[in-house]
Amino acid sequence: MLDREGPVPIYKQLADLIREQIERGELKAGDPVPSEAKLEQDYEIARTTARRVARELREQGVAYTIQGEGTFVGPPTAPRGARKIPLYQQIAEEIAERIQRGEIPPNRAILGEKQMMQQYGVAKATARQAVAHLREQGWVFTVPYRGTYVNTKDKWPTKE
Repeated sequence: MLDREGPVPIYKQLADLIREQIERGELKAGDPVPSEAKLEQDYEIARTTARRVARELREQGVAYTIQGEGTFVGPPTAPRGARKIPLYQQIAEEIAERIQRGEIPPNRAILGEKQMMQQYGVAKATARQAVAHLREQGWVFTVPYRGTYVNTKDKWPTKE
């Protein structure tokens, strides 16, 4: 239980909780540390506080961060489990499948950043990466200050 009124900052308390999980073997070298979005949701903390948790764990030498992938237990040389598809790509794939099924027709908006952040429990940067990935593939186009819309079928990527 977090002591929100005490002298120890919340981020230090959370970093200590995670370090204890590591020491008990609940989290092993190469395992992902709970994401900022998960910490934010589970402990009702601000994103900056969640970010400080990862920094604290890195400073204690029990974790390392790979930009765009997350924070992991152990030193950077620790082997990680089978590499999974980055979260932004998973989100982009799910949205692309919805487009293909006709759930989001051409010239209709996809989820906005805030909606994506809430629905998938991700950071703004992850939501932006997902949209950028969809745009690079040709599924969507963005109109500044209006939103991101589904492209017409002739612009969709072709399966090789």
